[in-house]
Amino acid sequence: MSDKSKLAQVFHFDLRGKRESKYDFLKENSINTIEWNTLEPKEPNFFFANKDFRDESEYNNGFIVEKLFKVGASGITTERDKISIHFKDETLYEVENAFLTQEVENIRKKYTPKPDGRDWKVATAKLDLLNNIKIKTNILYRPFDIRRTIYTGKSKGFHSYPRNEIMKHLLKENLSLIFERSVTIGEFTNIFLSNSLVESHILGTAFSKGFTVPLYLYPETNGQQTIDQANERIPNLNPEIANQIATNLGLQFQYEHASRGLNPLGDRKSEYIAPIDILDYIYAVLHSPSYREKYKEFLKIDFPRVPYPKDAATFWKLVNLGGQIRQIHLLESPTIEKFITQYPVDGDNTVIKPKYENGKVYINETQYFDNVPLIAWEFYIGGYQPAQKWLKDRKDRKLEFDDILHYQKIIVALSETSRLMGEIDKIEIE
Repeated sequence: MSDKSKLAQVFHFDLRGKRESKYDFLKENSINTIEWNTLEPKEPNFFFANKDFRDESEYNNGFIVEKLFKVGASGITTERDKISIHFKDETLYEVENAFLTQEVENIRKKYTPKPDGRDWKVATAKLDLLNNIKIKTNILYRPFDIRRTIYTGKSKGFHSYPRNEIMKHLLKENLSLIFERSVTIGEFTNIFLSNSLVESHILGTAFSKGFTVPLYLYPETNGQQTIDQANERIPNLNPEIANQIATNLGLQFQYEHASRGLNPLGDRKSEYIAPIDILDYIYAVLHSPSYREKYKEFLKIDFPRVPYPKDAATFWKLVNLGGQIRQIHLLESPTIEKFITQYPVDGDNTVIKPKYENGKVYINETQYFDNVPLIAWEFYIGGYQPAQKWLKDRKDRKLEFDDILHYQKIIVALSETSRLMGEIDKIEIE
């Protein structure tokens, strides 16, 4: 009788190369001649491949970023991006008017010949716009790609899953951190943030959706508020972790900066730390090339862990650098106005087939952005290369003056992010 409590032996062999060489190897070998590596699968994951977990205990001393926040969820799922998300208000108004005034079959014929799905139907989208309060607002569709949508907060309506429990807090002054549960392809770059609504595939990886966590939570306002009800926003932070961070540094945790702002400038060192400081610290750590390399195997498994800051001096250095990257990614930093590129050739500005050649990003046969650093063109955020993705999503569209300026801001943002990541790497995080 076999011992069911005993694990089976597991063997592994890794073969890399082109297809033909792999075929040749398999023809010349058998299960008995391959030099197998013996694995020791460990719970809870029981990986069938070699993993370097030498730094596991050190990594586990950090806090899980997802656990720091009390509420979070994936971003908005529309099921019909072309209907729900637009470059401009003009086409958004056109769709809205059609849904409000036309019959269901006319709407379907014009906008979505695709059959209704389980979670999105023309009729229920129409009823949603007819019967509920509508807000026209920004939505972060892809990194640096801010578009327009109509938001009601009702599930299986104009959006199939609007994630109202999260997104309602982002309709007011707020920030959200966006990350993913695991990295399935490539290295960890799955981190961004937003000051608007967020679409679920913001980070663009195949098997996961961007997990969005607001920095603050706002109270319900239903007209029935009592005198003792809280009317101020509160941090969306686990107080136990937030207070431990502060206590370890000999500081106190407070809900707001004195200015209440989400974009503090200048020297932020004080006897207090606020939610924005913790966010900026996390943002710096998750942009550290050394951190990403050291813990790459763990970042493939679950939500990232971040080490508790080791001392106040290190903490404030990282807060400063993380804050700079945050402001750059929100396109709020004065730095992004200092263009490093030019757009020297007149034309119709229509994006045909973007390509990179000798520091030039061509949008068509004759027009290009000049002096684009290769690092900016190839830079990844999640599964996207924003300098390429932003243009590809505008194929056959004419770039307006503001679009041309916006793209040049993206190039500055990506170049500066790379530079600041190098500065972060000069700091000993742990």
